[in-house]
Amino acid sequence: MDAMDAYDAYDAYDAYDAYDAYDALDAYDALDAFDAFDAFDALDSFDSFGHEARTLPPAPWAKADPADSLYRLAREALSRGDYKRAAEIFHRIPERYPQSAYAGQALYYEAFALYRSGSDDDLAAARDRLNQLKQKFPAIAKKDGAQLQTRVCGELAKRGDESCAASISTTAEGGDVTGGETRNLPGSQGRNCSPDADEDSDDRIAALNALLQMDADRAMPILQKVLARRDACSVALRRKAVFLVSQKRTDQTANILMNVARSDPDQEVREQAVFWLSQVPGSTGLLEEILKGNSDENLKEKALFSLSQQNEPRAQQILRDFAMRESENSDLREKAIFWLGQRRSTDNTEFLRTLYSRLTNQDLKEKVLFSLSQQRGAGNEQWLMNIALNSKEDIELRKKALFWAGQSGVAIPELSKLYDRMGESEMKEQVIFVLSQRQSDRAAMDKLFDIAKNEKDAELRKKAIFWLGQSRDPRVQAFLLDLINR
Repeated sequence: MDAMDAYDAYDAYDAYDAYDAYDALDAYDALDAFDAFDAFDALDSFDSFGHEARTLPPAPWAKADPADSLYRLAREALSRGDYKRAAEIFHRIPERYPQSAYAGQALYYEAFALYRSGSDDDLAAARDRLNQLKQKFPAIAKKDGAQLQTRVCGELAKRGDESCAASISTTAEGGDVTGGETRNLPGSQGRNCSPDADEDSDDRIAALNALLQMDADRAMPILQKVLARRDACSVALRRKAVFLVSQKRTDQTANILMNVARSDPDQEVREQAVFWLSQVPGSTGLLEEILKGNSDENLKEKALFSLSQQNEPRAQQILRDFAMRESENSDLREKAIFWLGQRRSTDNTEFLRTLYSRLTNQDLKEKVLFSLSQQRGAGNEQWLMNIALNSKEDIELRKKALFWAGQSGVAIPELSKLYDRMGESEMKEQVIFVLSQRQSDRAAMDKLFDIAKNEKDAELRKKAIFWLGQSRDPRVQAFLLDLINR
């Protein structure tokens, strides 16, 4: 299960209004978001090509300029992905027309095209062009050149360039790169230190992106230095660094992240460290420590998620133990129950059924019903139907059990028989709703037509007619006309 495709499923129960057509079921597309980390779209945020300031040059703006036609040709070649050709044409502009309005842009996009072309010689040439850009067109260099230079240098470092490796290290740790040299920046000078600043425009972030491409032996010491910082200007860096650490599979990875979770002063950094433990095999014991300790609830929530992503049987047992623990916050227990439902196993199924019988908390019982509905093929459909039929159960739980049984694929004939022998109007109404959610099944529509025609209770007939009106069954129009003309 991909961590970044997970975790948006806890609000769906709030919309249990029949005439809303259970819109909240969309939220039970259970592995969708993990809202706290939306900005951490891992493969995009850390793709070394993904955040170039501009991947296509501005549209031509100086028709009378002698280099206008060359600029158009180069721009077209770049848009086609013909990087060699684009670099050659862009190179001619400042060479032939140094006073051209296009000269600065051409120098930048020549470097960009060389970078995308990607050979060792091209990368070295791209670095040279960016140094020229810094000297001749400092405004353009300041806006976009620093990021591109860091990316170029990062790729060269990956291929063994020691000077670039040193530059990347210093930049990632909070220094600055000037040409091929580095200098340290005092404090927060020149930086927007807000953690919510536009991080993708920061060359330090670009340097961290470059570390993703470097081997663990070279990258991990740098990342540990970043994570050891405590100044305000390093918060954004530390938030990114915890992800990078999680992607470097070393013997130290889990312990580094756990240390961050225990000691970093920033709440989000701590939470992300726990979240990214989900990607680190063998971190089950560390996550259990978080659940057993006095950690805040947000950290525990992330630990529950991370445990759900571990493939060790022990991780599932820890989730089961947590779900049973009455001393824990009920919202957290709900989440443990949810994640147990997402991992199909005989142990989880048996546990959830047993847990339901022991619970007194209505919300927790409701979450068990949903989680069991997610584990199809284990007899859970019939178990849910038994809950729906049990007159000793709370009526709302019976209705939800019936709904989830219907969503789990209980046969329409069984639902039809249930309607015919059910005495309670409220439960009959729920059967009508469950049938309405199976519009693609002709048998379900047949039963709704039967109820609309023959049910003695006028209110139940109205409900069936309403749901028929929401369907696309071709028979509905004639049926409604017949009703109107009676």
